Amino acid sequence: MLEEKRLNNRRGSQAVRQRSAKPLSSGSNPLRALNKKYYSDAFKIRMPQKRKELSIEETHLWYLVGLITSDGNLSPDGRHIDVTSSNYEFLLKIKDLTGITNKIGIKYGSNREQKAFHIQIGNKNFYEFLLSIGLVPKKSLTIEAVNVPKQFFADFLRGLIDGDGSMRSWIHPHNLREQWSLRIYSGSGKFLEWLETKTKEYFGAHGRLHRDKRAKHNYILKFGKIAAQQILKNCYYKNNFSLQRKNQLAQQCVLSCTGWQKSKTVSPGLIDAGVLEWQTI
Repeated sequence: MLEEKRLNNRRGSQAVRQRSAKPLSSGSNPLRALNKKYYSDAFKIRMPQKRKELSIEETHLWYLVGLITSDGNLSPDGRHIDVTSSNYEFLLKIKDLTGITNKIGIKYGSNREQKAFHIQIGNKNFYEFLLSIGLVPKKSLTIEAVNVPKQFFADFLRGLIDGDGSMRSWIHPHNLREQWSLRIYSGSGKFLEWLETKTKEYFGAHGRLHRDKRAKHNYILKFGKIAAQQILKNCYYKNNFSLQRKNQLAQQCVLSCTGWQKSKTVSPGLIDAGVLEWQTI
């Protein structure tokens, strides 16, 4: 009797082993649940994924880089780039520019009343390209320089101005002439120092760096009227891609009458050097 019971137990164990020897589906593999990263990496090795390329003209590409430098954010996931704007129609144009189909989302401020829009670009190639030229996640306070080719610097700067720049006009109280200034804001003083060096080198426009008293970690690069005109006529050339409101302000500034024929804020030898075809209102 005891021998018969042992034989039945042995047969039952063999049946269990045979059933467990059946191949498991990928969804029921316990090792996959325990070590997702291993299986994920192995899957990538066996089946490499094709990377999508952004189909975009170089002038638009460097404009987008400038916009991301000012109003964009690189996600720590190594793939996604977020672009924010208060102008919904402008982000629609960015979608057309890049060919992406992502939906435009909404961001709210701390009081739930301030509203902005944002769009995500999910492209690993583009993300790695941004890293290679000097952009990093949480770049606001740490960015120092961006490796921009000279021939596309005007497009990069236009994107930067559309994001974190401002153009302001007022009437001088003594000579009653219209005055203009161009300001670019950043949390990194080193970045604005680099930017001022490049605007001086390429456009002959000299600016001054100020500490923003309203914000603890904020700096302002300010250009006077003649220097601003020199920069804006290079950046906002005919048929450029830009934020419509900033484009109109740039035109008004450039066409504003200049009383002074000479200025310390513009290098004489570089005035109008390399200016692309200008537009008229």
